[in-house]
Amino acid sequence: MRTIFHADLDAFFVAVERTLDPSLIGIPVVVGGQPGCRGVVACASYEARRYGLHAGMSLAQAYRLCPHTRFISGRFDHYLEVSRRFLAILGDYTPFLQSMGLDEAYLDMTGFESLYGPSERVAAEMKRRVKDELRITASVGIATSRVVAKVASDACKPDGLLTVGHGHEAAFLAPRSVRELPGVGEKTEPLLKQAGIATIGDIARTPPATLRRLLGAWGDVVWRSAQGLDDTAVVAAGDPKSISRATTFGQDTLELPLLRGTLRYLGDRVCAELRSQRMAARAVVLHLRWDDFTTLSRHRTFARPVRSDGAVFAAAEALLARELAAEAKGGRRSVRLIGVGVDQLAKDSGQLGLLEAERDERLASALDTIRQKYGYVSVQTGLTHELRNAFPEERGKYLLRSSALSR
Repeated sequence: MRTIFHADLDAFFVAVERTLDPSLIGIPVVVGGQPGCRGVVACASYEARRYGLHAGMSLAQAYRLCPHTRFISGRFDHYLEVSRRFLAILGDYTPFLQSMGLDEAYLDMTGFESLYGPSERVAAEMKRRVKDELRITASVGIATSRVVAKVASDACKPDGLLTVGHGHEAAFLAPRSVRELPGVGEKTEPLLKQAGIATIGDIARTPPATLRRLLGAWGDVVWRSAQGLDDTAVVAAGDPKSISRATTFGQDTLELPLLRGTLRYLGDRVCAELRSQRMAARAVVLHLRWDDFTTLSRHRTFARPVRSDGAVFAAAEALLARELAAEAKGGRRSVRLIGVGVDQLAKDSGQLGLLEAERDERLASALDTIRQKYGYVSVQTGLTHELRNAFPEERGKYLLRSSALSR
């Protein structure tokens, strides 16, 4: 019988902001942006949730519901640092650790009882370390499967610990709303409710054939989950398949220096991460969202894998120029969001090949070392230097406006 933990940090972004500014403790807080800006709530404190605020809600609506909420734009670098420390704590207890984002992870603790003692004891120790070392709280669900452990951790928030024993999975799930079942989202929930299925127990009592008619092949997965049946393995993270960064502008823009400078900055951040992972990329991706919310992605493949800032920026800039030229012919929409990514990643062989490429990539690696010590803005190109008039700086990096909290 398996023992699966689901560890989840409570109101993560807000919790980190409170470690930086204790005056936020005990009051309604929203992370995601200022109420006068566009964007959505990325995280709401439990005090704010009492007023109906939740992740995904527009900032304007959140302000109408609770105007005395403190609104914060968010600082991704802080969250990333705390997330890494959180995962490091969990990794001290098992190598079978699967991160599901910045603030949650599954752990397969099967067989570790002989090493650590009862599951509740080790989970309590994990929670204590998170609180002592990170000054935030975590909730942990323990069950025989991933799906039940996830529901259990959600059910005991905040700062809770809940075990669902073998044989009690279906009874634990039965009275809960269908939306609490992992895999049931905004599209699936209405379909189930239209069929008179409101609770997880209703799903469990529905014939699988009926669910297949409603949801297609996904119906079988939902039915098994509602029974508490889930043999999905906890898989340790492998090499990333892609790396990307994006940001939303405070005002829609067609200002070319701002677009190029932001693209260069995002591309530099992507390439620094690429090099830190000892990877190289075979393709670059440009992400654009126009002011009417039309979103596009454009790809360009390299002749050989690259990891240098210059190569990625040149390819992304060419894609941007092409899209702006096409837009100038058909209309004059402005850019709301811009992003750059790399994909088709492969382990860097260390054989750079061409002399020019070798020079560029060695220079980029040297810049990584300097920027890690003194901050990105200590050494930058003329393009990104112009961003000092558009974005504030924090800890040697530009603090970009983004509802997605891109860095």
